[in-house]
Amino acid sequence: MKIELSPIGYVRSPFMEPSGVPIQTKAGNEYSGTVEVLEGYADGLADLDGFSHIFLLTYLHRSKGYDLKVIPFLDDVERGVFSTRAPRRPNPIGLHLVRLERVEGNILHIRDIDMIDGTPVLDIKPYIPKGDERENYRLGWLTGKIEEFESRHSDDRFDRRSGRSR
Repeated sequence: MKIELSPIGYVRSPFMEPSGVPIQTKAGNEYSGTVEVLEGYADGLADLDGFSHIFLLTYLHRSKGYDLKVIPFLDDVERGVFSTRAPRRPNPIGLHLVRLERVEGNILHIRDIDMIDGTPVLDIKPYIPKGDERENYRLGWLTGKIEEFESRHSDDRFDRRSGRSR
């Protein structure tokens, strides 16, 4: 099966390199940027300005190769990549919950950034609390570490290749 995706826009961010980027949008609350939606998709932004938060699905274009076992940012133990949000993945797709400040034409002004400048955006979806929040959840290996999401920034661990990279 062949899957082809094309960007609908690009992130403009204060982060030029992956190292130093907040590891999750919750840690990026002091940073703002924009999404420049390509003109051909601008009509799809109608009515989006009524939402306070949106999900951005992105292509992690600077991610090269992947490991099925990684040491995630919030741990020092090797974990399966699918139990983490590590950027080096078999399909480098990012999921970001950002604050939407306003829409001006084809430009989305956003806060809570954890993306580097030039990140291709594949899709935009509104955050809907009643549909997205869950009451009974488990955090697996992240139990007791989740508070670190609010302050941690990335280092260069996923810029390096281990012997298992693909």
